[in-house]
Order: sequence, then structure tokens, then C-alpha cells
Amino acid sequence: MKIAIIGGSFNPPHIGHLILAEEVLATGAYDRIAFIPAFIPPHKIPRNDPGSELRLEMLRTSIESWPNFFVDTCEIARQGVSYTVETLELFTSRGEIEGKPGLVIGDDLAPDFLETWKNPSRILEMADLLVAHRLHGECLPLPYQHRYLDNLIVEVSSTVVRARVAAGGAWHSLVTPGVRSIIETYGLYRQQ
Repeated sequence: MKIAIIGGSFNPPHIGHLILAEEVLATGAYDRIAFIPAFIPPHKIPRNDPGSELRLEMLRTSIESWPNFFVDTCEIARQGVSYTVETLELFTSRGEIEGKPGLVIGDDLAPDFLETWKNPSRILEMADLLVAHRLHGECLPLPYQHRYLDNLIVEVSSTVVRARVAAGGAWHSLVTPGVRSIIETYGLYRQQ
């Protein structure tokens, strides 16, 4: 089984995550998409973090109608800062996947991949890097082996969702009904 990985804080998960995962499936190169929520993300300072358990609950409810999507909780179980290289080592050691997994990263993080990620050369050995358009419509010249996805740029992010919730703006259509219910039930993101 060929698997692609989408990691992140998912604070909260939103339709952009689902659209990107569907785009990866549409390439025909992967059978399933693994969503791996970070315990502590290494590239972002968590804002209004409701904690890993609520982020996990929101992620699970957001993908429940997608049979080819699943959540892997290895980073939450490991705790500490969630480094991709450690996750890939664990993920591939299980022997549940065929070949290298695909690792999806956004073009917002791709230019600094070699300088800011822990052990990037080992990541490139263990996974096929799939770069998603997030900020740029064109393909950036990147000095390492990768493949660009031909994905839509969806201008929604967890930051936008949190800001709209805090401002009392329109945000309901940016998340799935299950995520909306959790945000409302627990009063998440009411303050910036």
C-alpha cells in the first residue's frame, strides 16, 4: 500500500487540508493519506492551542467520511517536539507500507527545508518529497529531489479560521460540521 503523509498542528483542521489530501489521492500514486498531528510543531509557535487531544478529535471527525484517509497518532504518543525525521523512522519501521511514503510539504516551508528541518538528508532518503502550492502558483526552484503537486491554492488556513472565530466572522464553511461542533461546544478560538 502506497501512503502519503500530511503532518501539521491541525489547529483546527479545515477544508484546505481535505482538498490537498484529495489532490494527492488524485495523482494515482498513493492509496491512502496519513494525517499526523504534531504534539509540538517545530516550525510554528502554537496559537490558541486547545491541546493535542482536542486537535486530534477535530482531525478525526473531519476525515471520518473519507475511507482513504486515516489519522496516525505517533507524534502525540511520542510527545515532545514533533520532528519529521523521527516520525518517518517510526512510520517506515512498521513495515506497513510499500516503498517510500510521500511527504507533503507546502511551498511556504520548502525553500528553507535544507536549513530549518532536522536531518533533511535523512528525510530525503526515507520519503519522496511532494511540494504543494500554498503561496506560489509557479514551481519554485528547489535544490533537492522533489515533485510538485498540481494542486489548487486554497486561501484558507488554521490562522484564518481562528481569527474569524475570534472576530465573530464567517468561518463555518471553512471547516467540516464535526469540527464546527467541537469549536462551538468547547468555545475554542474565541480570543486571539
